[in-house]
Amino acid sequence: MSSQEEILSDGRFSCVARDPRFWEMPEKERKVKIDKRFRAMFHDRKFKLRYTVDKRGRPVNYTSTENLRKFYALSESDSDLSESDSKELAVKKKKKKKGKGKGEADS
Repeated sequence: MSSQEEILSDGRFSCVARDPRFWEMPEKERKVKIDKRFRAMFHDRKFKLRYTVDKRGRPVNYTSTENLRKFYALSESDSDLSESDSKELAVKKKKKKKGKGKGEADS
């Protein structure tokens, strides 16, 4: 097979190298930016599906959350979750679990 340089030096395909339609999309622009209202879809259990096969029937081992991370990114102002925010979320989850346990003990 011919190398890439030989193909681009061919007069018929020389416009491909200069045409922006054929340029690779920058990494920053590939993902759709979403704001903090949709942050839950990255860690909420409702959005997580486990796939065993792909659309062609081949076995796979990934979840829908990985697909979400591949195509979506939090906007820069919202992606900077401070450690205190993430700690607060963890504390709230622990409180919910403890609260359910106390409610079961009382009844």
